[in-house]
Amino acid sequence: MNNLCADVGYLSISKHGEQLCGDHVEIVEQDENSMVMVLADGLGSGVKANILSTLTAKIISTMLANHMSLEECVTTVASTLPVCEKRGIAYSTFTIIHVVDNKTAEVIQYDNPHVILLHNGINCDYDKISMTIGDKQIVKSKINLSPGDVLVAMSDGAVYAGVGKHLNFGWQRDNIIDFLELIYENSHSAKMISSLLLDQCNQLYGGVPGDDTTISSIKIRNRQPMNLMIGPPADPNDLNKMLTLFFAKEGKHIVCGGTTSTLAAQYLGKEILADLNYVDPEIPPASKIEGIDLVTEGVITINRVLYYAQNYLDDNSCCTDWSLRKDAASCIAKLLFEEATDINFYVGRAINPAHQNPNLPISFSIKMRLIDELSDCLRKMGKKVNVSYF
Repeated sequence: MNNLCADVGYLSISKHGEQLCGDHVEIVEQDENSMVMVLADGLGSGVKANILSTLTAKIISTMLANHMSLEECVTTVASTLPVCEKRGIAYSTFTIIHVVDNKTAEVIQYDNPHVILLHNGINCDYDKISMTIGDKQIVKSKINLSPGDVLVAMSDGAVYAGVGKHLNFGWQRDNIIDFLELIYENSHSAKMISSLLLDQCNQLYGGVPGDDTTISSIKIRNRQPMNLMIGPPADPNDLNKMLTLFFAKEGKHIVCGGTTSTLAAQYLGKEILADLNYVDPEIPPASKIEGIDLVTEGVITINRVLYYAQNYLDDNSCCTDWSLRKDAASCIAKLLFEEATDINFYVGRAINPAHQNPNLPISFSIKMRLIDELSDCLRKMGKKVNVSYF
């Protein structure tokens, strides 16, 4: 395992009037440092396109998961995919990005818009080799990657955005590249890049997409550990062990909960500097303790973070809320969703007497459930998550 990771984020919008998207993305992790992303675009839209794209992506990803070569996968799919008699084109097109050791990418493209490579936020050309497999033209590339490099794959709904509305001939590749270079920030995650690009496509469609549109981005990053502690241990004798392990971990440190913050401050020999300024009336304000990156309230704040995490995995419509706000929940969301790659939770099982008030909708089981669900969401984001209970 090297100190690099591939951050993957994708989003789709369906053609106006369709409930199902005709595009499909599959991600397969082959090992700690290698992964495969398949973006398939089914012909047309709706149920038929959804089935075709899902089958294509599933077949390719399943074969790759069983360590078959990319050539074998492409040969199988390209040879078996039917061709539409009326339009003379394949029923499903696809893009495969195989990241190896987080340092190289093998890219295979069949009739989808070509992948865009950003290096230091600037578009870079890369070599392409054309080959014929089963009478189909496949484009293959091998790209050396560096930390910060971004690969952006898309379905053809992106290049058709704005046709007949804001643009005569759609959003051309050069226009998409200009937009990506304009909005690029080194702090942006792959999901954020995909979200910004897809939102622009939707705007060009006037909010009425004329085609299924999918954006999938892969960003090579240095691993960034993050540590979050919530709740004191069930056995007070484990307190010193819990705090020692927490503060010994590399990376930033987040402490949630009033009692937990007090114990952490005592351990560090520092004072708690409280802030009574409510940025969000529903979220208790953060405090400050020297030596800790973020100090917040517990269950109420984590519950909001969980809501943002669930939305992040859905359509990410709340990203403008938490990415711009300064309240405690938004700060945690930015650290966990955008910055962290490896997250360590330190969860104390002590029962908070304040939570035993029958007038409060908080219980010990709710706190445990919040952490379990948040951990699950973060894993689905591609984070490496470890939870330690005390």
